[in-house]
Amino acid sequence: MNNKNEFLGTQPIGKLLVRLSIPTVVAQLINMLYNIVDRIYIGHMPGDGSLALTGVGVCMPLIMLVAAFAALVSSGGAPRASIFMGRQDNASAEKTLGNCFSLQLIVSLAITAVLLIWNEDLLLAFGASENTIGYATDYMNIYAMGTLFVQLTLGMNTFITAQGFTSVAMMSVVIGAVSNIVLDPVFIFVLGMGVEGAALATILSQFISCLWILAFLSGKKTLLKIRRENLRLQARIILPCIALGAAAFVMQASESVISVCFNSSLLRYGGDIAVGTMTILSSVMQFAMLPMQGVAQGAQPILSYNYGAKNEARVKKAFRLLLITCLTYSLLLWGVITLIPHVFVGIFTPDEELIRFASPMLRIYLGGIGIFGIQIACQMAFTSLGKAVNSIIVAVMRKFVLLIPLIYIMPHLVANPTTGVFMAEPVADILAVIFTAILFSFQFKKALKEMAPPLSDC
Repeated sequence: MNNKNEFLGTQPIGKLLVRLSIPTVVAQLINMLYNIVDRIYIGHMPGDGSLALTGVGVCMPLIMLVAAFAALVSSGGAPRASIFMGRQDNASAEKTLGNCFSLQLIVSLAITAVLLIWNEDLLLAFGASENTIGYATDYMNIYAMGTLFVQLTLGMNTFITAQGFTSVAMMSVVIGAVSNIVLDPVFIFVLGMGVEGAALATILSQFISCLWILAFLSGKKTLLKIRRENLRLQARIILPCIALGAAAFVMQASESVISVCFNSSLLRYGGDIAVGTMTILSSVMQFAMLPMQGVAQGAQPILSYNYGAKNEARVKKAFRLLLITCLTYSLLLWGVITLIPHVFVGIFTPDEELIRFASPMLRIYLGGIGIFGIQIACQMAFTSLGKAVNSIIVAVMRKFVLLIPLIYIMPHLVANPTTGVFMAEPVADILAVIFTAILFSFQFKKALKEMAPPLSDC
């Protein structure tokens, strides 16, 4: 078993990155369809589609929190498992997998209870209005029941990717997404369930994905298997995983906080149409960013394994290729969105008034996306090398130090306060990239110096 993943330390970096990234990118894009397809169908509901879309958009902070807690465990556990595998210590890697599985079960049950008891109060605090709260609670009441499936699907799939089985990880997402695409119109339109149908389609799809993932991690083909003897939580195993995953948690949880800040400010300055616009803009950004995040996740096993194997040359080459790929994509993405913003907005709504309002706002909101590939590459490198503190620092800097204050500052600096709220995103992104690049230039050199001489030539 120890030799099955040696390809991470021997195959050419470029070929390896393509091999691991393509399935991961496809999986990321398809995974996003869970929520994107919901919003597209809901936005095209006859009569009240725009208000329903806004209501479901208000649910996004809670959905992001569910994903953030999955990342807290898995985004630290998966890289640590890869590092152990690079050291030929698969026993420790399996203990990491088992402990992370148990913790995600516990966290899932706690989140489910919170969402079922307080979801209406939370949604009102997160920007729902009298016009949209009914749609929001209808969606969340059902979505909360599938929290366990969402947690395990998002969390355990990263351990499949960490072993280099990106095609298997992709299939777990494809199975769920195809199910969601098929079930959505049936529940929403044919059975007339509206937003409740969208939520039911989502959790049933996640349940199917969850079964696939657990079957693989318990089967014969996996390198790391979920074993009963590894399920008992041990502080020395789980605490380092949480520490490393804290950066990913901060990034995703802060997206929830930021969504609340955006929604409340936009409701104040622009009303429901501005909040609906934010739902569309954030959807476009999430979907457009996924290929870049997929490439970064594909690079994670390469970086982590070779760092564990103390192969400095391959770590440097893998990061260089990751940076070039992410930056090239982010520049192309910025160019396309700048040229045809109305095409992206039109995917989510047929409402002409909403399209006219949202299209120029999309140009502004994603104005800093062109250089954001640097942020993604550096953030993944920090995580892949086990540098928890650095990962947390760059996450906190972008979201809490820069973006949240700017959401409330920018409306007072421009003539149109609503436009000012949307301008906070690109200003924060540009400043964050500059900070991250400077920090990384010092910390990456330090990490390389800590490594022993390479085990083999690249």
